Amino acid sequence: MLNSVYTGRQLAQRATAWQAAASVLVALAWLAASPASALGAWLGGMGLTAGSWAAAKVALGGGVAPAGTAFARLLMGMAAKWVVVLLVLVAALAGFRLPGLPVITGVLGAALGLVLANVVRRKGVAS
Repeated sequence: MLNSVYTGRQLAQRATAWQAAASVLVALAWLAASPASALGAWLGGMGLTAGSWAAAKVALGGGVAPAGTAFARLLMGMAAKWVVVLLVLVAALAGFRLPGLPVITGVLGAALGLVLANVVRRKGVAS
């Protein structure tokens, strides 16, 4: 099955996997400092990963739609993503009192994972 919605879902799944992997790598790097730092980095990265997953579900969840509807879903997906990210950051920093620098580096690592997912092309994926 080759259509833009299916391809978009595949790309979103791949990007989410890359983000999760980058979050784990950043958390492992912070494990040398302390377990709390590793948890903060992992939570920050997974917050962005969960936000990206939520955005993909909202934006690509309804199938083929008119342009106005598709654009509205895209905007709602982005809004959902940043609400999830902000809630996770507030919970990590204020609720669990995790160190701030690891949390932010986790978010940045996950963002880098998203960039790498879009740069690295696999066989069979049109460039």
